[in-house]
Amino acid sequence: MFEIDALRLLVTVAETGSFTKAAVRLNYTQSAVSRRIAALEGAAGGALFERLPRGVRLNPAGRTLHRHALEVLDRLARAERELTVLHAGQGGLMHLGAFATANISLVPTALRALLDARPDVEVVAVEGPTDTLMGRLADGALDLAVVSDYPYGLPSADGVTTSVLCEDELFVALPREHRLASAPVVDLRELRDEAWIQGAYGDRPTMLADACARAGFTPRKIIRIAEWAGKFGYAAAGLGVALVPSLAADAVPASLALRPLTDPSLRRTVHVALPATPLPAALKLRDLLRDAVT
Repeated sequence: MFEIDALRLLVTVAETGSFTKAAVRLNYTQSAVSRRIAALEGAAGGALFERLPRGVRLNPAGRTLHRHALEVLDRLARAERELTVLHAGQGGLMHLGAFATANISLVPTALRALLDARPDVEVVAVEGPTDTLMGRLADGALDLAVVSDYPYGLPSADGVTTSVLCEDELFVALPREHRLASAPVVDLRELRDEAWIQGAYGDRPTMLADACARAGFTPRKIIRIAEWAGKFGYAAAGLGVALVPSLAADAVPASLALRPLTDPSLRRTVHVALPATPLPAALKLRDLLRDAVT
């Protein structure tokens, strides 16, 4: 209903008390100011100024609109300032996503470095599986995500680019009293009789299923536990064994032993995913993530 330029003109006329002085300040002609104020008064449904022998002043309707005009212009000015620092990478809001084990050490380390370097950046962090994070990037809901190709491979998403961050080896977590807990390396065939603790991935083939098939067996039992704390608890109680990525090693309790496996394919690739037009702060975080894994 009201154009921004018209509201700015209203404020300037109110400040100067004169159409002529407002015209000089805004580099308009006096007649142009008169026409635009008349158009604004038409949109407002009545006069906004009292015409005095020398100049003008706001009437009650004008004071009402003037108050709102000041609020609108102030909000726009603040938005412009925030956008300036956002595009410069020095501040603003950034939405970050990561899968669970990346949030144990990798992402917090890089994020701490980002906030130390650029304290005016405000980060909103979410956690989720890779396919969900890639979808949110494509929808514009995230500015950067840390994703992986485990357990189903890396999905593609429109307008999203990915770059390899690191290779993440998968270990087997065994209770300390397990017969293989002190072995230098474990062959999957030695675990053919174990129950396996996995996330709630559904029925699609997983990296573990493929590796077991290459080793000549099918896991006798799969226990579905969604959260890592639960997986560790089940494994520590001797109810099964679990694949654990090296990124999660810092969170593994002392009651479990992590042992490497002989199958070289049991590793995942971790990626940084960005939208087509990334924020400068997101590019800075990408670089800090790379620093964190070197």
